Order: sequence, then structure tokens, then C-alpha cells
Amino acid sequence: MAIKMHPVVSSNISAAGYDKDKKILQIQFSNGATYTYTGVPLAMYEGIFTADSAGKYVREFIVRAKYKSSKK
Repeated sequence: MAIKMHPVVSSNISAAGYDKDKKILQIQFSNGATYTYTGVPLAMYEGIFTADSAGKYVREFIVRAKYKSSKK
């Protein structure tokens, strides 16, 4: 089942989606690359939409947190 993506207001991120059951976060970047992160808590996903800067938030709390990721 595909993860439903939601638009993100950001110059670096186009959209993000989350699978609550599997704790999978998917992020589509403005350059077209899509990454899937596993084991991500729901609160981390929700933070993308409430952060002052979604790009900085993702870099600091998702990418640097070393969640297992794969590029799609």
C-alpha cells in the first residue's frame, strides 16, 4: 500500500507521508528524490508540519538521528 503524501510548505521538501502502523516516514524533496525512513515516531512526522523550517527540522531530527533510510 502506498503512503499518502501531503504537501509541505518548504523550499527543500515537496511532500511527506507516514504509515502509522509500520512507523515509516516518506519524504519527497524538491529535487525529486524520495527517501523512506523506518522506525520514525509519529511525533517526528507531525513536527515537519509545525516546524518554522521543515527542511532544517528534517535535517536535524530525521537525517542526523540516523533512522534507517532508503532512496526511492
